[in-house]
Amino acid sequence: MLNSVRLICSSLEILDLHELINNSIPWFLMEASSCLRYQVRGFGSFRIWLCLLLLLVLQNCSPVLSDSPYLVGMGSYDITGPAADVNMMGYANTEQIASGIHFRLKSRAFIVAEPNGKRVVFVNLDACMASQLVNIKVLERLKARYGDLYNENNVAISGIHTHAGPGGYLQYVVYIVTSLGFVRQSFDVIVDGIEKSIVEAHNNLHPGKIYVNKGDLLDAGVNRSPSAYLNNPAEERSKYKYNVDKEMTLVKFVDDESGPVGSFNWFATHGTSMSRTNSLISGDNKGAAARFMEDWAEKNGLPKQTGVASSDDLGFLHMTSVLPRRVSTIIPEPDEITDDLMQLASSFEASGGRRLEGSNITRRIRSSQENNAKFVSAFCQSNCGDVSPNVLGTFCIDTHLPCDFNHSTCNGKNELCYGRGPGYPNEFESTRIIGNRQFLKAVDLFNSASEEIQGKIDYRHTYLDFSQLKVSVSTSTGGPQVVKTCPAAMGFAFAAGTTDGPGAFDFKQGDDKGNPFWRLVRNLLKTPGKEQVECQAPKPILLDTGEMKEPYDWAV
Repeated sequence: MLNSVRLICSSLEILDLHELINNSIPWFLMEASSCLRYQVRGFGSFRIWLCLLLLLVLQNCSPVLSDSPYLVGMGSYDITGPAADVNMMGYANTEQIASGIHFRLKSRAFIVAEPNGKRVVFVNLDACMASQLVNIKVLERLKARYGDLYNENNVAISGIHTHAGPGGYLQYVVYIVTSLGFVRQSFDVIVDGIEKSIVEAHNNLHPGKIYVNKGDLLDAGVNRSPSAYLNNPAEERSKYKYNVDKEMTLVKFVDDESGPVGSFNWFATHGTSMSRTNSLISGDNKGAAARFMEDWAEKNGLPKQTGVASSDDLGFLHMTSVLPRRVSTIIPEPDEITDDLMQLASSFEASGGRRLEGSNITRRIRSSQENNAKFVSAFCQSNCGDVSPNVLGTFCIDTHLPCDFNHSTCNGKNELCYGRGPGYPNEFESTRIIGNRQFLKAVDLFNSASEEIQGKIDYRHTYLDFSQLKVSVSTSTGGPQVVKTCPAAMGFAFAAGTTDGPGAFDFKQGDDKGNPFWRLVRNLLKTPGKEQVECQAPKPILLDTGEMKEPYDWAV
């Protein structure tokens, strides 16, 4: 080892550089200092400075100098998809057909790895949800690139649950009925975007630290089924301060050299600030929040060593126009259209139906700063069940009076009862406001995060048949009882929708009876058996989806 270092210092022949980098750096630095003392006695200052420069380069390039236990990498890529003539995923409304873009959608990937150990990938999509078919195809592509490095055990893909993205990318009948089947364009752009975001995150892996922080956000979600919540036992409700989960949990990533490079957080609120009549592709409130935070990071020069927002930095996000806005501030004004967009628009000619190859300008817009360090922020979905962003409450659109508390109806009709967001009657403004509230909380947690995550990386993955589980429960007398789950089924109340997106016809929330007409319609598709009816009771079955197999599985 000593001879190798002296070769570098005296003759400048880098013969064993690879060995030097991979060996113990403290030993190397110790021997190098000895070498420098030798050079001071016998050689000129020029070679001494070259030796010092080489040591500095080796110190900055070698990962073993870092005391960080992890490698962290972020990446993002566009997944917007077809912006016209495709049904949107979420509301199951056949009339909700895409006709433009509110703002573009992204896949955001985060990789955490031990330098010589395990690693995990988490991907957050500006989409209603992930799908098994998407997972399978993404893993096939990753295997072709990296072998077994990324696989079904250590790759997790999640969606923000926006109801304003293109549909048709899932493989089960229930989820593609309203899109009239599988939509290849929707599917391909999501798979492509996930793959490219993971590749970017993989290429950006650097030593870094991870921090976690938690805090309550009180004004971005309410319970849209409060009467149902009151049916829970009082002793159970007494364990919780609120009737929905108000806690945001944020994970912060700090690169040893570049400083803060990204974050993601979990918070429960539905992606339904944009209504069931909206026809513009949108990431809804969580997609907006992610854009706000990434813009904030860029404004503050992140990634860099430090980045704490001042009140002045955040002030512009509270500003709203005095006049009602149809389009929110996340859409640029006409004079802000960039040259890149103008070039993109002029780069396409009429194709006569042929697929056009993507141009360089297209790729630059779909993945800006692809080869440069960039801040990646994801606002992930958690236990959003009955959590609505329409925080002003539910009202009848004909009378403007509050809806029926127990059934969310207006004069017996569920389709007249709608929740109102904080920007009512402007859903774009509601999207901005709820997104901004999540963003401001995330910045607060980001700036104050001090609890460092430590320990070995590990993960668990399993396939579980939820239709055949045996569960031990307590009876009314306190004794144990073993019950069994059964195949999936949708009840009559399901068809009533929610106050974020009411259903049609005469369905009502909380219906535990059903009616003969819809049972007749149901039986034309599939009549549920006695065991299934008894297992699903007291819920009356409208669609026996778990047992419907024609033309292929409706659900699992």
